Amino acid sequence: MALAPDITDLLARARADLRMGVPIVVGTKAGLLVLAVESLTAERLKDVIALGEDVDLVLTGRRAATLKARAYDSDVARVALPDDANLRWVQAVADPADDLSHPMKGPLVTRRCGDPTLHRLAVSLTKTARLLPAVIATEVPDAKAFAAEHDLTLIDPVVAAPRLGASAVFDSVVSARVPLRAAQNARLHVFRPEDGSEEHYVIEIGRPDRAKPVLARLHSACFTGDLLGSLKCDCGPQLNGALAAMGSEGEGVLLYLNQEGRGIGLANKMRAYALQDQGFDTVEANHRLGFEDDERDFRIGAELLRKLGFGSVRLMTNNPAKIAMMEKQGITVTERVPLKVGENPHNTEYLATKARKSGHLL
Repeated sequence: MALAPDITDLLARARADLRMGVPIVVGTKAGLLVLAVESLTAERLKDVIALGEDVDLVLTGRRAATLKARAYDSDVARVALPDDANLRWVQAVADPADDLSHPMKGPLVTRRCGDPTLHRLAVSLTKTARLLPAVIATEVPDAKAFAAEHDLTLIDPVVAAPRLGASAVFDSVVSARVPLRAAQNARLHVFRPEDGSEEHYVIEIGRPDRAKPVLARLHSACFTGDLLGSLKCDCGPQLNGALAAMGSEGEGVLLYLNQEGRGIGLANKMRAYALQDQGFDTVEANHRLGFEDDERDFRIGAELLRKLGFGSVRLMTNNPAKIAMMEKQGITVTERVPLKVGENPHNTEYLATKARKSGHLL
């Protein structure tokens, strides 16, 4: 029988647990008890410390660099929790919101021995859960027994690691006609990943010939720009500009991918905005939070295009990385169609940073 959850189901469960503040266990024999810092409570932190084992605050290499803490494991740093650490201290180290007003966080002692594989996987899970990429972790000698005793989700790292790095598998849920201001002959296709995470959408205008390059746009969801008309970015004008161009041509495909804030989620995007108000640019803000410049997975776009039968595109983008990823995933880009719209006094520096640091052609 196939009633038991598989690794895809367990990873989805683990993300939900972390978001709610429930611990998970990663490992098979010896393992890690893991809690997300963002949802951590004082009571659970006290319970973890009471286990009597060494407790680590695990951060990304990006966040560690901001704190001047040595990341002996390159992309993650295991900070030994001081004896007098409390919830406020843990959150202050993980969250850069008060870095400027309270710059002295240390001295921070980071571990350089042992295998960080489980710690790295735990941080990856917080990223995919759209949380701050920071966890509290402590070793447990028998992961399976500990998880069973406390009724916690258990993740086998050997099985989970390749699944976390794999491209998502999507099912087509439904499609229907949706007349738009830009194009009345439009259909909306809804795709759902098998892990139950965010759905993604494709707006198909007209009936594009699958044998020819289609005018296409990979558009990442932007609640503030697309819905609220925020002037801090150019996302809303790009969305409307792309749809208008497709409507004018009579056909096109716009992929609306739920990867808010370059893949870090709306809450973290707002944290980045708050840091920008302190004087950091968009890339620096992401790094201080512990993220890379861009955490999006453009493989999703290629997969959805294939699902709809498209193999080549005229891609509306200013981002060479999108072109490179489409080509790498087997989607031929016959032409780059520039989409330079939406600059205003509030986002001039933001756009300049994208050009200077992220290679956008602006």
